[in-house]
Amino acid sequence: MRNRWAYLPRRPACVVVAAIAAFVGTKAVAAELALDVAAMPRVATIEPRFQSYNIEMVEVTGGQFWTPYSAINTEVAATEERFAVRAPIDLRDNRLRTLAAALGPVYLRVSGTWANSTFFADSGTPPVAPPHGFKGVLTRQRWRDVIDFARAADAALVTSFAISAGTRDPSGQWSPEQARHLLAFTRSAGGRIAAAEFMNEPDLPAIGGAPDGYDAAAYGRDFAAFVAFMKQTAPDITILGPGTIGTGAAAQALFATSAAGIDAVSYHHYGALSARCGGDRTAEQALSDEWLARTGKTLAAYQALRDRLAPGKPIWLTETAESACGGNRWAATYADTFRYLDQLGRLAKAGVQVVMHNTLAASDYGLLDERTHLPRPNYWAALLWRRLMGTSVLDAGVPEQSGFHVYAHCARDMPDGVALLVINNDRRQNHELALPVASQRYTLAGTTPGDRTIRLNGETLALDASDRIPALIGDATAAGTIAFAPATITFLTIANAGNSNCP
Repeated sequence: MRNRWAYLPRRPACVVVAAIAAFVGTKAVAAELALDVAAMPRVATIEPRFQSYNIEMVEVTGGQFWTPYSAINTEVAATEERFAVRAPIDLRDNRLRTLAAALGPVYLRVSGTWANSTFFADSGTPPVAPPHGFKGVLTRQRWRDVIDFARAADAALVTSFAISAGTRDPSGQWSPEQARHLLAFTRSAGGRIAAAEFMNEPDLPAIGGAPDGYDAAAYGRDFAAFVAFMKQTAPDITILGPGTIGTGAAAQALFATSAAGIDAVSYHHYGALSARCGGDRTAEQALSDEWLARTGKTLAAYQALRDRLAPGKPIWLTETAESACGGNRWAATYADTFRYLDQLGRLAKAGVQVVMHNTLAASDYGLLDERTHLPRPNYWAALLWRRLMGTSVLDAGVPEQSGFHVYAHCARDMPDGVALLVINNDRRQNHELALPVASQRYTLAGTTPGDRTIRLNGETLALDASDRIPALIGDATAAGTIAFAPATITFLTIANAGNSNCP
């Protein structure tokens, strides 16, 4: 039996509205908005690999990473509980590969804080312990597994390079030898790196393994050497930068010293710290407009820097998730799906070319559970986005309003089709749209926002016993008024929309 909260079968509009109001106990329905799908203008075009993800370098090598909350004894992690030693991720796992391939094409970024001090052992016999000046070891076999996984997942590789003390000459200058070895081995193994940042988050140099006193001037000197090396050694690789996480003076100074050498602007965004690092965000805030808007505020800061220092360069968000330090407990629940999909819709409309979620399958913010590799709610949301939302971004014409957000794209693989993403993050109010044409409706919901499963049109999404992905089938919806229940997310696809921007 379908759950009325998740989806309401097609009925006359007045009956639908009354049914929702009776179920959730609301007193009113927001004013109906009429959409003209044929007249929606195109406002941006995004990369086919727009929706992408990270696998942290420390996942590949094995080592200390954020401890899952299931293994933490206290409600808020003590400092000594923040990290746990983990074995390398099994990139040959069939379930992991199957689920990753369903999201392709993507960019796969293998980087993160630990990459800054990871030694690439370009020999048949890697060292037992990291050499002096490094904290981790990447073997040929582990990197070959990354290349093979990327091929299976239709993923183009993105990475960064070691910059720690082990890469420095006696004068403290950065040496590209580690980068040279990694690039050469990648080519010899049949792989290709599509894009690269010099280092991960240079505005956190102490955390990231940079030399003591590392500042914008030192970074600018190193970045210039990096660009010269890349132009000579691998001119086909897109150079990203600065890859900073902040928007303050430090990030601005780093941007200024590197802007001349980049092909695309890269930055990171987390709306807050997780409880592991002292953050105080709660699940009750997960659907708030203030929370959803934070990604746009960070983008605005980087757009302003781009326009001043690197005009015309595309923007990539190369690392983002619910919160930093592995995510909060509710990062693995339906509550975070509002942030995940609103972020994709919001940034696509603003012209951001790539958004890389952290991570595919590690800690609480992973799209997949790190132990079982089973999908979390955000994975199913990602899969629907991948299948329905195309690369031409439209303006839906819906004014910004509290608790209700509508994004429009040309539909993927549907000539003359339009796809809408309708997010009702209002926990109490129903909202309506009027469409002049029929559509296919895909409504995501949970029993509560804290649900660790998710339903599509009332049916719980799950792999079958053979790890097959279920058919994601929409429900036919007639032209006219469509009601959206509180705390639900809906995709609508409209065939033969008549929009000249979607030939």
